[in-house]
Parts: sequence; structure tokens; C-alpha cells
Amino acid sequence: MRAPSAVTTRAKKLSLLKQNKQVELFILNQGQGNKYTMHRSQIIGTGSSVPQKVLTNKDLESLVDTNAEWIITRTGIKERRIALNGEATSKFAYKASCNALEMAGMSPDEIDMIIVGTVTPDMLTPSVACIVQDKLKASRASAFDISAGCTGFIYSLSIADSCIKAGMCEKVLVIGAETLSKITDYQDRSTCIIFADGAGAAVLAKGDGEQGILSTHLFSDGSFGNLLYMPGGGSALPASNETVKNREHYLKMDGNKVFKIAVKSLEEAAHAALSHNNATVDSVDILIPHQANSRIIEAIAKRLNLPPEKVFSNIDKYGNTSSASVPIALDEANRQKRIKKDDLVLLDAFGAGFTWGSALIRW
Repeated sequence: MRAPSAVTTRAKKLSLLKQNKQVELFILNQGQGNKYTMHRSQIIGTGSSVPQKVLTNKDLESLVDTNAEWIITRTGIKERRIALNGEATSKFAYKASCNALEMAGMSPDEIDMIIVGTVTPDMLTPSVACIVQDKLKASRASAFDISAGCTGFIYSLSIADSCIKAGMCEKVLVIGAETLSKITDYQDRSTCIIFADGAGAAVLAKGDGEQGILSTHLFSDGSFGNLLYMPGGGSALPASNETVKNREHYLKMDGNKVFKIAVKSLEEAAHAALSHNNATVDSVDILIPHQANSRIIEAIAKRLNLPPEKVFSNIDKYGNTSSASVPIALDEANRQKRIKKDDLVLLDAFGAGFTWGSALIRW
């Protein structure tokens, strides 16, 4: 199996990153002497929301052929949150947004844009973002969803950051939200022990100085799409008696192959962010990776030579919540005071598509 990116492609990407950095430095040196200040996107509020229902490993023993100890050993997950019937993705996205706006001390009518990363929208249309906009009464905001698997929050963060730097927006609400339990096959022990539900959000605002998002880095390789996908429900296989009978409206995953590619891709994305900013691994104060599997988190920490105390993990409590995992972890780390002013925060994610990406933030 070939790697997510050929060596030559990676070299070109790194070369482009360096060119972009040179252009950025050139711009910084222009203008009116030292009076020029570069605007950055600063995270001024975070929030999260998870369902009340807890599904433990012991509970799963009655559903599929598994045992609690095996699940912990293989995934690091002890329990996960599951939405009740009637609880859709927008419910948790809305609650996470309210918590983030409260921390930011901001009212919904100040928001210029709402972006939601999700693969489990309430319905195909309208978007979760539009539903959240209506619930918040954020009438000034444009709103849309993006689908980038578990990398959805970082993709959304990158778009928001670009819009702020381009002067299109001043305040953007970025959300990662999922109800993966709705598309999880509870007859498949390889997937039902992993996936769960929840949402996380961040409020970005235009700021000056050194603090804020330093850079974001996005990657993808669609040739691996068949290793993690849901075949039914789209235009290729619309819902029918046959697709339901064949259980094609549930996630399918080749876990072993995904694991190997995920670790390599997460390492690549992390190094891209550090290289672009002339930063070293030692300068990172905290890594907040996608909470996919404890073994993946441990592997990427080892490859980056980061000690456990610099790696944030909450997968034992929440499982894999896809695009919600990074913002939920970011909010927890923020509220637990694990992140301090001027800390260098590295976000790193990998997901279906395949997609992967990173963001480096000066808090």
C-alpha cells in the first residue's frame, strides 16, 4: 500500500510552505516601518456539549461479542456518550456554541460566519450551521457545513482563519459536531466500541500581535476513501429496501490499515505546522490530537518525542467523536487551565476521506 503522499509530493508541499512563509515575512517587513501589525485570528472562547446518556464497555458486552478489558486495551475507551432518539447533531452544536459565546462574552448578533464540520448532519439540507444560526438568532451570520471526516474542525478553523485574515469577517463561530451513533452498526464490534457523539466550538475574532492562529495545514488523499466510509444514503446508493437490508447506512472501516496511515499522516501534519513557523517540538506546550484511539495518540506522541504531560487525551471518557473530538478536547484543556497565555498549542487530526491537518496556535 502506498503512503498517503508520495515523497516528491511531500517535498513540493514543504517547499510551498517555505515560499508562503517567505512571502508572509516580506509583507511583515513592508508598510509603514515597524508600525505594520499583522492581524491574527484569536480564539476568545471555547465550548462543548455531550449527551447525558453514557454507554460503558460493560453495556457493550450485552450487544456484541466483546469484553470491557479488551476494549480498553485496544482503544483506551472506558465509556462514550450516545444521543437519545430525537437528539440530533444541531442540539449539541447549539449548546457548545452557547458555551463558547458565553466564555467569549459575545452575543450571537456579533457573529459574521458560522462553520460546522460534520459528517452526521440533521438532514442533507438545510445545513447544521443554518439550524444553529436560527437557534442562536445570529441573523448577520453566513452559515454552512463542510464534510472532512474527523479533520472537519481543523478544516473549518482554517477557512475561518483565512476569512478573518482576508478581512471578510471579524468574528467567526467554528463548530465540530457529530452524532456518530446514528450511523454506527451495533452488530459490528470493530466500530461500535469506538464511535460516539458530542460537539465542540470555538469563537475566533480578529486580533493584533503575536497571539492567535499562526498557521493551518490541510491534506487529503481520496484514493483511500474505501477504508473508512458509509456506502448508502448518497446519490450513488440512495436509500432503498435493499440498502437498508444490506446495512449500507452504517460506517465501514478497515481499522488496521487506517491505523498505519493515520499515525504517519498525523506526524506529517504536525511537522508541517512546526516547519512553517520555524518551531521545534520542544517549543510545543500542548498537543491536542484527534481522539481516535489511545494507541494512535501514544504513537504520534512517541514519533514527535513529546512527553505524556504535553499530550491532552480524554478518549477514555468520550470515545471517538470525529470532528467534535479536537474542539471538545480543546475546551476541556482550556477550562482545566492546561493552556496558559502564550502557550504554543498544536492541533492535529486525521479522518475519513482521507483527510488530515494541523493548526499551530499561540494562545
